[in-house]
Amino acid sequence: MIVRWESHHDYVLVHVHQDMFGDWIFSRAWGQIGTQFGGLRHQLADGYDQAMMWLEDVDHIQRSRGFRQVLKASADSPEGRDAVRQLSLLE
Repeated sequence: MIVRWESHHDYVLVHVHQDMFGDWIFSRAWGQIGTQFGGLRHQLADGYDQAMMWLEDVDHIQRSRGFRQVLKASADSPEGRDAVRQLSLLE
């Protein structure tokens, strides 16, 4: 699952996925739209439920900061593949 929030100048993108060992990975990228400024962090979740709880927390925080959700897609969709490709450019 990929979710992206944006404000006028900034973005936050979360990618929740399983790695080849079956572990749940919670990846969060953030930065200024149209620039290379930002960061990327990967966290190993105890399971899917914990990753979804973290996603809900990020959603609550970003909405309270005035961000709006602009994308919610599976990683297999065209939009999701494009977002994962952008995410991989940050590494």
